[in-house]
Parts: sequence; structure tokens; C-alpha cells
Amino acid sequence: MQTEKTRPLPLIAAEMRRLMLEAVYRAASGHIGGSLSIAELLAVLYWRELRIDPKNPGDPGRDRMVLSKGHCSPALYAALAMRGYFPVEDLNGFRRIDSYLSGHVEMRHVPGVDMSAGSLGQGFSAAIGMALASILDNKDLRVYVILGDGELQEGQIWEAAMSASHYKLDNLVVIVDNNDLQISGRLENVLSPYPIGKKFEAFGFHVVEIDGHDLNQIESAFTRARAVNCKPSCIVAKTIKGKGVSFMENNAGWHGSPPNVEQYEAARDELDAVIAVLEKEAKENA
Repeated sequence: MQTEKTRPLPLIAAEMRRLMLEAVYRAASGHIGGSLSIAELLAVLYWRELRIDPKNPGDPGRDRMVLSKGHCSPALYAALAMRGYFPVEDLNGFRRIDSYLSGHVEMRHVPGVDMSAGSLGQGFSAAIGMALASILDNKDLRVYVILGDGELQEGQIWEAAMSASHYKLDNLVVIVDNNDLQISGRLENVLSPYPIGKKFEAFGFHVVEIDGHDLNQIESAFTRARAVNCKPSCIVAKTIKGKGVSFMENNAGWHGSPPNVEQYEAARDELDAVIAVLEKEAKENA
């Protein structure tokens, strides 16, 4: 029998994308492209990797997950709702003035959000503070932080990376969503952070470069990070912006644009078709 922790990850990622799309469409606002690109990463984190309890979101012994690219709140909110932190129906209020689900991730009102974020670069520093504090307090917990690749253009990122290495934070895992697009276009045409992996290696990180949509590679990368001692880890995840919706993929125009009715219906139909196939496979393998 399938439990929440053993549900098929491809199905979880697809359902998550469907919820992201619905939230952004209803709000007529939101960052859909970079949210779609991290569905598999969040599926592995929240259904396999993180030591968490949705019934006790404030547990001091829980692992922490910081979405430093905080504008991609549709992705994190979808994951948290699906894991039971709050009702899935509440996603319908995304970005509404009378809702607690604001456009950037916010920790005061949203159960399961470990750090508010929006100003790029700052979430990484907060994650380092969490990791260092847990070591000083002798707490056995791990801290994960997702960075956008465009976010690497912030100088604060590299000051933070230097600190993480200096303090030998082996309980810290940085995940770079390397979808190669930001609001202004291709990274190399705006301000290239490449080679990302080698830069983090130079700053003293254990680095793994993976396909960020390959669930086996993601799980393996987290397993390898757990075995590292005396240095932080960085997983450079090569992803596709807008992943899962054909006309949104690899298109910088979908960084922060909501779909219109026709686009929403086309995207909905694509995602529903994928979900139907995955649900059938899950039933057959149950």
C-alpha cells in the first residue's frame, strides 16, 4: 500500500506543477517559469529527504529548507499544501490581499516556510546562520537552500559561500536551480556566473552536477552530500525553465508572466494528460 512517503515522485512533481499553474492563473500574477523548474527537486526534498512533520511545523529539531529565490513561491506553496501543512484549497487565494499566501515566500503566516525571502541572495545567508547555529547548539539537523542561477550574480552569495566553507558547515546543502534563464534573458548575455560548479569548488564546497529533473540523480546527490564531512555541499541542478508545459519551456518570457485563458487551458490539458498516465501507472504498480 502506498503511503505519503512512498507515493511515486513523478506523479507528485506533476501534481505540484498543476497546482502552481492554477495558483498563478487565478491570481493573474506570479512567477511560473522558475517554479516549474524545481518541481522534482521539491518532490525529493519534501517526500524523501527532509526530516519534517507537517503536523508540527515549528519542531526545533526539524530540517530546514530555505527557498532563497523567494519569488518562486508557487512551487514551495504547492509542495507544502500537498504535504499537509495547509489546505490545498488555500492556494486559490495566492497573491490575494485577503490571503496569507503572498507572492514571495513568507514565514510569519505560512506554515512550513522556514525563511521569508524575496531580496535575492539573502536567503542563502539566513540558511548559513541556521546551519551554524545548529552546530553551536549541538542539534542534529540539516539545512537546504535553493538558489536561482541568476541569483548567483549577487555579491552576497559569494560572501555567504566563503563563510559556509570557513565554518565547515557540512550540514548545509546548496541547490542551484540552473535553468539558464532570468527575467532579462540568458545568463551569459546578462552577467555570466559560469562555471558554477568550479566556482563553488573554489570556495571550498563539495560539488555534484546533475540533471535537475532526474529523480534518481537528485536522490543520489543528497545521499552523497550526507556523507561529506567538514565542508558544505553544492548541487548544481541543470533544469529547464517552464518544465512540463511545452510552450513555456526555455522561454524567458515566462519568468514572471501569468497565462491568459487560452494559454492556461493548453497548459492545463498538457499537465492533466501527464497526470492521468502517471496515475494509471501508480495504480498498476500499487
